Amino acid sequence: MFCEYTKNITAIIVKNKLIFSSFEGPYMLEQPTHFIPGTVSRADSAGSPPATDVYSSIQRINETVKESSSWISPLKYELSKVIVGQEHLIERLLIGLLSGGHILLEGLPGLAKTLAVKTLAKAIQTDFRRIQFTPDMLPADIIGTQIYNPQQTTFEVKQGPIFSSLILADEINRAPAKVQSALLEAMQEKQVTIGDRSFQLPELFLVLATQNPIEQEGTYPLPEAQIDRFMLKVVVGYPSRAEERKILDSFDQTDTDKPVTPVTDPRDILAARKVINTIYMDDKIKDYIVSLVYATREPQSFQLELKEYIETGASPRATINLKAVSRCLAFLAGRGYVTPDDVKASVLDVLRHRLRISYEAEAEGISSEDIIRKILDTVPVP
Repeated sequence: MFCEYTKNITAIIVKNKLIFSSFEGPYMLEQPTHFIPGTVSRADSAGSPPATDVYSSIQRINETVKESSSWISPLKYELSKVIVGQEHLIERLLIGLLSGGHILLEGLPGLAKTLAVKTLAKAIQTDFRRIQFTPDMLPADIIGTQIYNPQQTTFEVKQGPIFSSLILADEINRAPAKVQSALLEAMQEKQVTIGDRSFQLPELFLVLATQNPIEQEGTYPLPEAQIDRFMLKVVVGYPSRAEERKILDSFDQTDTDKPVTPVTDPRDILAARKVINTIYMDDKIKDYIVSLVYATREPQSFQLELKEYIETGASPRATINLKAVSRCLAFLAGRGYVTPDDVKASVLDVLRHRLRISYEAEAEGISSEDIIRKILDTVPVP
């Protein structure tokens, strides 16, 4: 037996099996030669690879993650100086930055959604634009348009607010469908066409769209095919009683604009994305992700009596996003490998807006979150 301890994990190799014991619980890999592709020699006819080689591979990837994520803790600290509570929201904003996925925020007014995004932009030294959606908006109000210059007798391109790294699309469901489509096309293609010219958007580009769960009169709900483009749908709730008291104490002055110290820049974030792509995910974890998504389409395959409550299940984009978000959670935790708990922590925000419930579910008061929790409780965890 070979046993070593690091800050975050205990690595134990017993009879050619690598076991991780961490705060998430035990996790076993039956094929340690596949742990870090290209770094562990395969076993030959004489026997298994040396345990020290496997442990060295674990150390290398964890050290890489530790070095690349050194700016995470200072960034969280800067955000916490302005945002009291809302840890889940802040974590999801970081996941959006690290994965390049867009986020749909749903919550009542006054819950620091705009403040969180604005503070994040200051801390990572990038530009930020807030777009207030209204029923009379046009696509040109977002992407820009061509303006005639009488002196030059030519048309000049005037770029819109979409040409920023962080975009807050406030109350996106109040704009008509053609405006929503213009934004969602920019999100998907990462480029905008004005006239006969195409313009690339910034490499670090993140859209955070908000919608109000109340006052639905006069709104244009996002179609299911368009809402699927958002990686996460985050429900922002009220702060706790203790957190609200801290909020009250922090606003002792009329000047509520608190200074934020920049702690990183887009180059560090883009470099971290490359490291995240190398984080190990075992085949059993991949099969677990596929099973969770497949259970939303064919629940009877897992002995779940949910078929009558599900009109359409999650798309393959949900499978891809679950993998990306799980890796980001491992990165935020300082680990170079994904555990089943990372996947389980990602499922609600990735699937809640992709699962379309039936009329029977609505009549019985069953939400998409209830169905997802039932699937989590039923699908076997590796």
